[in-house]
Amino acid sequence: MGDFHQNGGITTLHNLNYSTLEYLEAKLMKFSKRRKMGLIIPSLYSELEQPALKNIVNILKDVPYINEITIGLDRATKEQYLHAKEYFKELSTEQRRCRVIWNDGPRMKAIQKLFEENKIYTGDPGKGRNVWFCFGYMIASGRSEAIALHDADVITYSRDMLARLFYPVADPKFNYKFCKGYYFRSDGTKLNGRVTRLMVTPLIRSLKKVFPANDYLDFLDHFRYILAGEFSMRADIMKTVRIPSDWGLEVGILSEVQRNNAINRICQVEIADGYDHKHQPESHDDPSSGLSKMSFDIARSIYAKLATQGSVFSKGIFRTVKATYLRMALDMVEQYAADASINGLAMDRHKEEQTVDIFAANIYRAGVEYLDNPNLIPFIPSWKRVLDAIPDVLDIFNDAVEQDNKM
Repeated sequence: MGDFHQNGGITTLHNLNYSTLEYLEAKLMKFSKRRKMGLIIPSLYSELEQPALKNIVNILKDVPYINEITIGLDRATKEQYLHAKEYFKELSTEQRRCRVIWNDGPRMKAIQKLFEENKIYTGDPGKGRNVWFCFGYMIASGRSEAIALHDADVITYSRDMLARLFYPVADPKFNYKFCKGYYFRSDGTKLNGRVTRLMVTPLIRSLKKVFPANDYLDFLDHFRYILAGEFSMRADIMKTVRIPSDWGLEVGILSEVQRNNAINRICQVEIADGYDHKHQPESHDDPSSGLSKMSFDIARSIYAKLATQGSVFSKGIFRTVKATYLRMALDMVEQYAADASINGLAMDRHKEEQTVDIFAANIYRAGVEYLDNPNLIPFIPSWKRVLDAIPDVLDIFNDAVEQDNKM
């Protein structure tokens, strides 16, 4: 049971546990007559071997209101791509179309070469580029006006979760153009969501002390779960956002949405009482992977956005940010320990404080590296810019995906 608190910023849509799945889906079916809905799922091929994605497919095949599903497939050979087509085949019905984008196939590689020839940076392979390609195909398809995205590794996936994610941008009476999902992260035994709890939230609040009265930081601080991989939007949003190609994806998309839209067009919705998915390793000894790399990329993305608004950085400021963050994060460990205890959840405070130390080091390192290389923030251009550079790119893109799906 959620509360009904509104923080005065973006609208928060709570789960008060009074609406049923039948109610939500009946409303969405009605909405779908006026506003077609499409779903994006970025996925590694390896996810096809995990039970989470199989459960997602089993649920999605019976969802009645979705008009289109696009799977962005990474790290797949031709044989694996053909297997993926068969794997997702049951998602196609008379009322719904499903397409699998083979990002590693020769047609998509030819498109990537076309982008390179036109000086369009698409980044290294990863979730950011995968999502960007999915956006491009959905724009080219033109079949959906309300579009949701979620990951392929959600262990606690449900029809309620999907319905609540779609609802704010599907209801024709609402004016919301972008909606962020939020939830409580746990596997039922302990608190999860360490990067959000122990890094992003205390970092944002530390930066607010260093740069007070900053609208961007206030905006980020309004979100209950800023790193949630689940969000929904109107189709026109996809044309305007630049996407980070690294772990800064979720923060970067929020930055772009804020830049291009009025605050009353943005909301967040509680999509689940509890949520769990695949966990990244902590990587204490390897700053190039896992939570360590994630924290570095996110910090650097936030610094880059602040710089565009006129914030001035120095090594001294980053030392202050680190010190402020460290004190605030350790205080929050205390708060989370109490919250876990009253709810019967385990929490290793020693391990949490070790993780805070790693995040603090990465927060400072990201700042120093940003000072040395401020132009290395890997944003992929908006599709609006791509259309200006290559006017027929959507036709080329659509044809490539359709030809692959005929294999």
